[in-house]
Amino acid sequence: MLEVKDIHSYYGKSHILHGVSLELKQGELVCLLGRNGVGKSTTLKSIMGVVQPKQGSIRFDNQELIGKEPYEIARLGLGYVPEDRRIFRSLTVHENLLMGIKGGKSGNAAEGGWTLERVYQLFPRLEERRNNKGGHLSGGEQQMLTVVRTLMGNPRVILIDEPTEGLAPLIVKDVLDMLATVRKSGVTVLMVEQNFKAAIKVADRFYIMSKGQMVFSGDTEALLAAEEVRKNYLEV
Repeated sequence: MLEVKDIHSYYGKSHILHGVSLELKQGELVCLLGRNGVGKSTTLKSIMGVVQPKQGSIRFDNQELIGKEPYEIARLGLGYVPEDRRIFRSLTVHENLLMGIKGGKSGNAAEGGWTLERVYQLFPRLEERRNNKGGHLSGGEQQMLTVVRTLMGNPRVILIDEPTEGLAPLIVKDVLDMLATVRKSGVTVLMVEQNFKAAIKVADRFYIMSKGQMVFSGDTEALLAAEEVRKNYLEV
């Protein structure tokens, strides 16, 4: 469904990604793990066109994404949730969700498509807060809002950067439950995360990055068995 092959990305003259490859199959929740500053967020930005790779290939349903603008990639069916959330703090929850609706290829939506009614049914906490302003929500509620606002554009794949960053353990559980609901709805998820214990509860497969390169790829069983890999690249 989504295939990233041997991409090299730069910030100015700084070479950040050194031949990164990964793939995402329909219906999966895949997690990209690694310490701070290894290139995880740059990988998402490269897929979304925010950073343009200098070489390599990124194909979505056999269509090359490199060279396309972020809005063009979004119209093809990819959604992006940045680490800083970017909710509209002065707008209500309901107004924020309305801002996520976009035209274009609604035929590519997950079964049934995303409507306000469906969102409020699956995420009742947002319905409870529908008249609250974004700036008055807790960190977990803001994270839920920004993910669900992205779903309102009916993406087939959603890229989520550090969804549990800075959240208390009880709130992390709420965010993980939300991601499981998104995945069950038919949306394919690629998630960047540092919290290994959280990621292992929801992801099907894992990639681990170090210094701009992939150093591990495998499922939960393989990752749990790879003690040296976890020690070298994940543990503090």
